[in-house]
Amino acid sequence: MFHIKMPIFSHTNELEQKIDELHDKIIEISMVFKKAVHLFLKEQRSQNYRKLSKEIKTIEHEADVLRRDIENRLYAQNLIPDFRGDVLELVENLDKVINEFDEVAHGFYLERPIIPETYHEQLLELVNEVCQCAENLAFASRAFFKDFSSVRNYSKKVYLLEHESDKTTAKLVDEIFSSDIELAHKLQLKTFLSEVADIADLAENCIDQLLIYVIKRDI
Repeated sequence: MFHIKMPIFSHTNELEQKIDELHDKIIEISMVFKKAVHLFLKEQRSQNYRKLSKEIKTIEHEADVLRRDIENRLYAQNLIPDFRGDVLELVENLDKVINEFDEVAHGFYLERPIIPETYHEQLLELVNEVCQCAENLAFASRAFFKDFSSVRNYSKKVYLLEHESDKTTAKLVDEIFSSDIELAHKLQLKTFLSEVADIADLAENCIDQLLIYVIKRDI
């Protein structure tokens, strides 16, 4: 379905670099988020976790700065006018994924959920799936600008990982509600699991839009 196309950028090296940096931020925040959840399960709301939470917040802030810079360059310099709307929407969607990482990590810090050890392994499995989902989104988006023929492969990985994250979440929620812990505790854990899974959902939504842009370029 998808044919090889020339890269969108030709004489817009600075803009290309900024968008590349935004892709790097998704990968970076994903890696720190995984480390943060591992640490939270060991130490709860410790000083070490606080440092990682702040690191995630810093990455999110840097991504916001990049997004605004990209938007300003696209408008002020009238760059890639044929694809400007699509690029703006894509950049905003990427930023939503980054924001969700930050919100979930901060939620762990603020609310300090007590997660029984029996669920640790499955939670880490879920975290790994959503992080891989976000990382493959970054790869797919980067391919849209540089290696058009690879977009579909990365997109399929996002869909598969999002589906796996749904299954992992459903299984874990079922086990939690089958346990004898208090209902309020069950509901809190379900909320946190849903928020973690939302990262993969946002990545999938972004891929849906990305593939529409691909089809438009392919026409």
